[in-house]
Amino acid sequence: MLRRTLLMLGVALPFAAGLAPAARAAGDVVVALDANIIGLDPADLNDNLSMTASRTMLQGLYGFDKDMKMIPVLAESTDASADAMTYVIHLRKGIIFHDGAPFNAEAVKTSFDRARNPDNHLKRASLYAPIDKIEVVDNDTVKITLKYPFGAFINNLAHQAYAISSPKAIAEFGKELGRHPSGTGPYKFVSWGTDTLKVAKNEKYWKPGLPKVDSITIRSMPENGVRLAALQAGEAQYIYPMPPELVRVVEKDPRIDVVSARSIYARYVAMNNMRKPFDNPKVRLAMNYAVDKNAFLKVVYGGYGVPLDSPLPSNLSGYTKQGSYPYDPAKAKALLAEAGLPNGFETVLWGGNSTLSQRAMQFLQQQFAAVGVKVAVEPLESGVAAAKIWNVKTPEEATTMMHFTAWSASTGDADWGLRPLLDGGAFPPTLFNTAYYSNPVVNDAIKAGLTTADPAKRQAAYDIAQAQIWKDTPWIFLISDDNVSAKTKTLSGIYVLPDGQMLMEEAELK
Repeated sequence: MLRRTLLMLGVALPFAAGLAPAARAAGDVVVALDANIIGLDPADLNDNLSMTASRTMLQGLYGFDKDMKMIPVLAESTDASADAMTYVIHLRKGIIFHDGAPFNAEAVKTSFDRARNPDNHLKRASLYAPIDKIEVVDNDTVKITLKYPFGAFINNLAHQAYAISSPKAIAEFGKELGRHPSGTGPYKFVSWGTDTLKVAKNEKYWKPGLPKVDSITIRSMPENGVRLAALQAGEAQYIYPMPPELVRVVEKDPRIDVVSARSIYARYVAMNNMRKPFDNPKVRLAMNYAVDKNAFLKVVYGGYGVPLDSPLPSNLSGYTKQGSYPYDPAKAKALLAEAGLPNGFETVLWGGNSTLSQRAMQFLQQQFAAVGVKVAVEPLESGVAAAKIWNVKTPEEATTMMHFTAWSASTGDADWGLRPLLDGGAFPPTLFNTAYYSNPVVNDAIKAGLTTADPAKRQAAYDIAQAQIWKDTPWIFLISDDNVSAKTKTLSGIYVLPDGQMLMEEAELK
């Protein structure tokens, strides 16, 4: 076997979790975010806010640091076979779950087998698709055999969907596990209501000196003004996203720090390629020329970010620049006329109900109107969106026409930036291809990238996929925006990852 050892960053921790020195904790940190938490079972989540909430409590074998560099967490190291088919994972010792169950190889197998079992109908089961079988070698070693070579498998393990739940909680709560989370993380579940989650310090956390606060409360505040007012009034110590149009005002407040960093977000409008008029490539191309991406970035996101020049954001592994569709309303009108729509058409645009989402859709509505396309904007609450967009059973049942949305590949790899959104097998409810786009060239390229461990071959495959997708324009390619957050100067140790999820393990109030 080819030895691939991924060591912990910093000083090694040879002691058992229960022997770690007690951390000095102080106070409750309130984090205000822009949407509701919809679940706490990482294997059954597809939104970053809920994933962020689950991160406070549940951990995986691998994870990411604040710069989204992959690191071991509950794993000490991994031996990968040369053909990338077999992975022997060596686990940390002496760790316990919040409910007292021991963390060991059997716990890993139980958690993973539950997540990948198709009978459980969990939203992230597709991330487990490469796995053929999981074997307990001994108490501290697990062996995973894949169905095919998969060079990005460790990246998959670092996705929060692979966070490990207590086998005791799985057995006790079954389908209600998401209401009773029990992991190995720095905080333990306390309560979860309509718009508020509270977690408290895990006194037996396996990392020394952590956590440093008594509790964290995550509150949903979709309105930009309300979220910012909470920060200014001291009712919240951290807000994300920070309203970009108010950054210059807040920067003058000596009590507040504004933090901006590049993301791996792709923001786009998916057009339903199976429904008229979007089944016509000229119409889809026209819609790309109808939008001034630079103005969109400035007006909606305060200039924080860059226009997309590929289906992938530029700092995601596997990205290759494709070009641009510059703002050209005259060309958009001409293309619509060539498509038999000289007077435009009427359609509906769905998206989220946050302040930023609504502002974005209103901007797009105005842009489309200028080329004769009348768009009705419908912001959707998360539960309504699930029913209308994500839970439809077949493309024929889908009523989506245009969908303003965003995606960040939380494995840090091109596969998860393309396959869930643009593969022909990724239509809802299986995955998230709300464009209902399928091209055999793209499908084959995505498959080729998935089934090899050779970096050069994977890149070549993703180059083909990106070029074909860019040509077919299943989306209106918009922007990759920066992650902009704000915090009180008394708070440190909370970070927004490039994928938009957050790390709160090191939170500290001074």
